[in-house]
Amino acid sequence: MDFLRPASWEEALAAKAEHPTAVPIAGGTDVMVEINFDHRRPEYLLDLNRIGELSTWTVGEETVELGASVPYTHIMEHLRAELPGLALASHTVASPQIRNRGGVGGNLGTASPAGDAHPALLAAGAEVEVESVRGSRRIPIDAFYTGVKRNALAADELIRSVHIKKADGPQQYSKVGTRNAMVIAVCAFGLALHPATRTVRTGIGSAAPTPVRARTAEEFLNAALAEGGFWESGRIITPSIAREFATLAAGACNPIDDVRGTARYRRHAVAVMARRQLGWTWEQYRGTGRALEGAA
Repeated sequence: MDFLRPASWEEALAAKAEHPTAVPIAGGTDVMVEINFDHRRPEYLLDLNRIGELSTWTVGEETVELGASVPYTHIMEHLRAELPGLALASHTVASPQIRNRGGVGGNLGTASPAGDAHPALLAAGAEVEVESVRGSRRIPIDAFYTGVKRNALAADELIRSVHIKKADGPQQYSKVGTRNAMVIAVCAFGLALHPATRTVRTGIGSAAPTPVRARTAEEFLNAALAEGGFWESGRIITPSIAREFATLAAGACNPIDDVRGTARYRRHAVAVMARRQLGWTWEQYRGTGRALEGAA
């Protein structure tokens, strides 16, 4: 195994172009586990730790550009207001030591359906900026996951950053596991209210071959909120709407039975998380979200 250690982003892109099979490593929290257990033996490792720009972020008027290697700890400490769903997800990532090293870029590169960041990124409607010596492009998060542990990156591309719109409404995230952290999710769910567009987005993890959105549930809830005038009135969402939303969210799952849980349990858990998060986010919207929306 050869170790490539570029000193700049340009050198990293050149190395990836010359060695398309090179596996990028920054935090190493996913890659090193696979190597240590001999599940993976890449010909080249591409160390990105000397590229400082990957560990920075920029907060713009509408969007946060999050470098691929920004540690989860920094998201929790500095971006809680702008990216509340992702900050909540970051809290559940492994141990403090791993949160100090791991970043969203690693989750995206690995593209495991159990990655903690995916539901929050889906719910927020993120875009992944990737680059090669041929140029850069942005991939909508909905098009990024292409199969089990597969993503839309070309062989010569690296993840540079993630562009995420600043929250204009409440967001939530939760996962089910034997513990709150230091555990791979049995399943996970993220929900974001977007009052500016009168829409709701979701994200589901570890309950399908890829991270997915509960699109039918979103469409139902968007229609119900619009037809009932809930956005304008801020009325409490009726139990029947919440139950149907939860049922449709569970229907978006395509889980398996494994050592962490059964498919039936995963569907049930997603339904429970969807119903609870809808209640939590809507109460936040009724209390503070509408005031923020009116000031926008």
